[in-house]
Amino acid sequence: MSGMAQASDPPVQDGDSAAGLGFAVSAYFLWGFLPLYMKALSHVPAVEIVAHRVIWSVPIAGLVLVVLGRTADIRAALATPSMLAMGCVSAALISINWGIYIWAIAEGQTLEAALGYYINPLFSVAIGAIILRERLTRAQWAAIALAAAAVLVLTLDAGRLPWVAIGLTVSWGLYALCKKSLPIGPNQGFLLEVLILAPLALGYWAFIAQSGDSHFDTDMWMLLGCGVVTAVPLLFYANGAKRLKLTTIAILQYIAPTMIFLVAVFVFGEPFGTARAIAFPMIWAALVMYTVSMLRARR
Repeated sequence: MSGMAQASDPPVQDGDSAAGLGFAVSAYFLWGFLPLYMKALSHVPAVEIVAHRVIWSVPIAGLVLVVLGRTADIRAALATPSMLAMGCVSAALISINWGIYIWAIAEGQTLEAALGYYINPLFSVAIGAIILRERLTRAQWAAIALAAAAVLVLTLDAGRLPWVAIGLTVSWGLYALCKKSLPIGPNQGFLLEVLILAPLALGYWAFIAQSGDSHFDTDMWMLLGCGVVTAVPLLFYANGAKRLKLTTIAILQYIAPTMIFLVAVFVFGEPFGTARAIAFPMIWAALVMYTVSMLRARR
């Protein structure tokens, strides 16, 4: 895509751009198909997959910066304590999100993962109201309340909180907020995150290789591919987030959970019981209420 080959990264802007839309839509479609890849690795522990996602993302993200001629920016970021601290926060959030997501797919909880990503746009709105002091309409508050009620339905049915959905919602929502605030370009930001995580990932890989628990010998190509399926959509998302308003990102995010939902039900055959048959329409109704209200406000 042409936006990734520009000589410099765009500044954060308040409006939307065509390039931003293309990046974001591409990212969400790729994430929608990701469960199929992760399911093929369900026999590999989630921590090991996360480690390989980090390790093999480094050369891809680094190559992008070399092509863009922006390697000086990442050196400056690594030498700036405040920027490095913010990078550590976003790196921690994305690694938590990856771990929960991979575990959920391996354990047959893909529907709950889809629920988490459905709730996330509303969580982002709540963050905007609480942290950024954004004003919400009554319809938007009603949408948030309806989503909370859907979580309550699932909690009462299962006798526990849907922690997979909540964990994914909170980790990704806070990660998106950090990415929007990180004072460097999106490509540099992603490379900064994986560089921060790389020593831990390499250390873990060395440990399991020494103990004979590594799956790299038997699943080498699939684990190497984790770098591609991780770096490409995240780089697309990072570039899209810098070029789009947070509200636009929230709307587009419906693409990925819808695809994940369809894969879970029709490919993985996960059960869709009575509680989910009640909760998911409540979430969908909440998203419709929120979207209509937001579009009216924008007009």
